[in-house]
Order: sequence, then structure tokens, then C-alpha cells
Amino acid sequence: MLILSRKPGDAILIDGGIRVVVLASDNGGVRLGIEAPASVGIVREEIARGIADENVRAGATPSARTWLKSIDEADAGEGDDLESRPEDD
Repeated sequence: MLILSRKPGDAILIDGGIRVVVLASDNGGVRLGIEAPASVGIVREEIARGIADENVRAGATPSARTWLKSIDEADAGEGDDLESRPEDD
């Protein structure tokens, strides 16, 4: 995991045309803006987990269970994660 310190207005560029900008930060958290090609799916982790959990509960395919397991493995041992997209106001 790459850990960076950024200030509001600073950006991070990720391969594939993805740009993450720190819009604001305070003691309660950070607000991020993400620019990415339309072909790149972006979803908040808690929503992805909820979808995967519901798919498993509903008897989804093994690929859905594999996806959920990969999220759990990626999250193991990490601290608080940031949202993938700013919430709508």
C-alpha cells in the first residue's frame, strides 16, 4: 500500500488515466474527487461489500464469492479506507 500526505488541491495520477484530487480535509475525514475514463467502474467500498454480501446470500455464482473474498483480503490489516467518490450533496 502506498501512503501519501496530500493537501487540498493536490492530485495523484494513477495509470490508466485516473486522477484523484483532494478537495477538502478536516478532522472528520477527507473529500476526494476522482476523474476516470467512463470504462472504469468506481464505487464506495461499503456499497461494493453490500452488493457482494447480498449476491452471496441470494446464491450468486462462485465468481461473486471470489470477488467478495478479494475485497476482504485487500482490506485485511489496513486502517480506515477513504471513499471512492464524493457523496452527492
